[in-house]
Amino acid sequence: MEYFAGAADVAVIGAGHAGIEAALAAARMGCRTILFTISNDAVGNMPCNPSIGGTGKGQLVFEIDALGGEMGRAADKVMLQDRMLNLSKGPAVHSKRIQADRRLYQDIMKKTIEHTENLSLVQAEICELRKLEDDADGMRFAVADRLSAVWHAKTVVICSGTYLDSRIIIGDVMYPSGPDGMHPSAFLTKSLLSLGIKMLRFKTGTPPRIDARTVDYSVLERQDGEEKLTPYSADTKYDELCARPKLPCYIAYTNEETHRIIREHISESPLYSGQIKGTGPRYCPSIEDKVVRFPDKTRHQLFLEPMGDGTNEMYLQGFSSSMPSYIQAQMLRSIKGFENAVVMRHAYAIEYDCIDSTQLSAALMFKDIPGLFGAGQFNGTSGYEEAAAQGLIAGMNAALFVKEKPPVMLTRDSSYIGTLIDDLVTKGTNEPYRMMTSRSEFRLILRQDNADSRLSEIGYAAGLLPEYRINMFREKQAMIESEKERLRKVIVSPKDGVNELLESVGEPPIKTGVRLSELLKRPGVTYELLAPIDTERSPLPERVIFTAQTDLKYEGYIKKELADAARFSKLEKRLLPEEICYKNVLGLSTEAAQKLEKFRPASIGAASRISGVSPADISVLLIYLDIKNKKRDRSEQNEEQE
Repeated sequence: MEYFAGAADVAVIGAGHAGIEAALAAARMGCRTILFTISNDAVGNMPCNPSIGGTGKGQLVFEIDALGGEMGRAADKVMLQDRMLNLSKGPAVHSKRIQADRRLYQDIMKKTIEHTENLSLVQAEICELRKLEDDADGMRFAVADRLSAVWHAKTVVICSGTYLDSRIIIGDVMYPSGPDGMHPSAFLTKSLLSLGIKMLRFKTGTPPRIDARTVDYSVLERQDGEEKLTPYSADTKYDELCARPKLPCYIAYTNEETHRIIREHISESPLYSGQIKGTGPRYCPSIEDKVVRFPDKTRHQLFLEPMGDGTNEMYLQGFSSSMPSYIQAQMLRSIKGFENAVVMRHAYAIEYDCIDSTQLSAALMFKDIPGLFGAGQFNGTSGYEEAAAQGLIAGMNAALFVKEKPPVMLTRDSSYIGTLIDDLVTKGTNEPYRMMTSRSEFRLILRQDNADSRLSEIGYAAGLLPEYRINMFREKQAMIESEKERLRKVIVSPKDGVNELLESVGEPPIKTGVRLSELLKRPGVTYELLAPIDTERSPLPERVIFTAQTDLKYEGYIKKELADAARFSKLEKRLLPEEICYKNVLGLSTEAAQKLEKFRPASIGAASRISGVSPADISVLLIYLDIKNKKRDRSEQNEEQE
C-alpha cells in the first residue's frame, strides 16, 4: 500500500556526478531538496576512469567551480597526479586532468551532501514519476519508490546515469545490472514513456581492473605528474594541493599477438555478434573495435592508472572490452609487462536508456513538461565532467523555477557548458556525447584560466556563488586589468637590455622604444623572461600573471573572436515566438519547416545550428520576424490612438 513520505521543492533522482551538483545547487539556493539514490554507497561513484578533467573536460570543471559548483573543490582534495594537457599548443586548448582517489572522492561528496542545509539523502529506487494536477501547494510531481513510498515535489531533476533498464554484457553473458554490480533502475523508463518522453538506447564500456602486484613495471614507461600544480577551485590552498600523495601512471602497448587474439575471437564479441543493441561512444571505442577499425596499426597505447592511494586496483585505460572473460585474460597477458597479471574486475559493456535531448530547452527543462529537468548521461552524454556541468545548470534552474525567476541559459560564446547544452538541445546526439575543445568555435575566449571572468557574476546573481567568492574573483580581476594596463604603459628601449633578451629567444632586435605589452606578443617572449628589464613590477599570483600575459599576447586574435561572438549574440537575441507555426511561414524549405517544428528553437541563432536549416531559411525567418514586429508596432500605435 502506498504512503506519503514527504514533500520537497526539488527532487533529484540519481546521486552520480549530475545528481550531486543538481542537489547541492538547489539546496544552497534555499530550496528544500531530496536526493534519491539506488544505494548510498554509490554516491559520486567513478565506475570508469579514476580521473577528472582532460581535453575540453578540464574547462568544464573550472567553469563548474566558477559558477559555485562542487566538483573542482572535491577533485583538488583527492588528486593523486596533476597534468596539464596540450602544453605544447596554445593556451586555448590547455586542459587540466588529474588522477583521482575514487573512494576518497565518494567519501568527500557523501559527507558534503550530508552536511548541506536543506538537503536530504534518501536510498530509494524511484520507479514512477507522476504529474499532479491543481495542487494547492504548487506540487507538480509525485515520485514513487519500489517500497510504495510517495514524495511530492515542485520540480524534478532526473540524473539516472547508466542505471535506466541497464544490463551488463560480457561475451555471451548478459544480466540486468547497473555499473559496478549495483542493481538497475528497472521501472522508471516505462513511467517516462507514459509521459510521452522519447527514449534512446546507448552503450558504454569499461576496462579491466588489474592487481598492481602482478604487473612488471620495469618494462613499462613511467609517467609522473607535473611539479607545478594548478588547483581546479579558487577555494583550494596551494599548500594543501602540494601535500597530496603523488602516484605515477604507466604506459603500455598492445602488440601483434594481442591483435591476433582479438581477430580470431571477434565473432564472440557482443559488438559484432549483434548482442549489443545500444550505440557506443565514437571517441572511446573498445579495444576490439579499435583493432577492427584500424587494421594497419600494429599497436595501441594503453595507460595503467591508480584507482586510489592504498588500493592495489589499477585501471587499464584504452583496454575497454565486452569480450568473454577468458579471452580478456588471453588479450591482457599478451601485453608486455602483463604476462602474469591478475584481473580484479573484468571489463564489461553496459547498455542503458537515455532521452532524445532535443526535448529539452537550454535550461535543461522538458519543453512539454514544465518543472521536469534532465541532466548527465540521462541526456545522452558521457563523462563525469559533462554530467556535473549539466547537473549544476539543471539544479540552478530547478531552484529558479521554484522561485519563479528566469532560468540561467548559457550561450556558446559564454562557456563550454553553454556549448555542451546547445549541442544537446539543438542538434541532439546519436551516440554518447563527449566534450572536446574542437566542439567550440570560441576556444580562445573560453580558456580554463578565465572561466571565473566569464561565469562568476552569473553564479553570484543566481544565488549560488557565495559573497566571499565573488569578492575573491573581483579582487583577482582588478589585479589582472591593472597589470595589463601597466604593461601597456611601460616603455623600454634598446639601452635597457631588450635586444640581448630578444636575441636569446631568436627574435629580431628593436631600434626604438617599445611597450612591454608589444614585446609580450612576440612568440618567444614571456612575462617571466621580461623580469630583468621590467624592474618596477610587483609580485603577483601565478593565475593573475598567466591570464594577463595570455590576454595581451593573443590580443588581436581575441578581439576578432569577440567580434564573432558579438555577431553570434545578435542572432541569439532574436527570439522566435513559442507559438510560431513553421509550416505556415512562406519561403521555408519543407525540411527546415519540419526540423524547426520538431526542435522548436528559442532563437534565430539556435535555428541556424539545426542540421537541414540553410542560410536561406534563416533569411526567411529574419524577414518573418521583421514583418511580425512591424505589425505588432502598428497594432500598439492604433491602440494608443484609440
